[in-house]
Amino acid sequence: FQLQASGGGLVQTGGSLRLSCAASGFSLHYYAIGWFRQAPGKEREGVSLISSSGDSTFYADSVKGRFTISRDNAKNTIDLQMNSLRPEDTAVYSCAATLSFIGDSRGLTPSLYTRWGQGTLVTVSS
Repeated sequence: FQLQASGGGLVQTGGSLRLSCAASGFSLHYYAIGWFRQAPGKEREGVSLISSSGDSTFYADSVKGRFTISRDNAKNTIDLQMNSLRPEDTAVYSCAATLSFIGDSRGLTPSLYTRWGQGTLVTVSS
């Protein structure tokens, strides 16, 4: 059972990247998915989450209006479209799965998540 984030890279300020979270060995259909990031020397930060159906989403204030989370249950993937990127968005981004969806900031509590994937590095140059 694995989650894998991909799509990171180097981008200039104001640019865009699309991250993808894919599952292997299990279906994501019943799981809410959260995206988290961790910058060097900083604590992990919850970025966004989406319910299992995709009907409900939540964004941290730091990314609201710039990032969009979506899912395709047929493909077993969750995407994070990141626009208007800033240097402070530089971090390793990881996705995680939980059966306990909470549609507000509490939903990004790391202890809720039972499956974690390896991250992908996003670097935004100034």
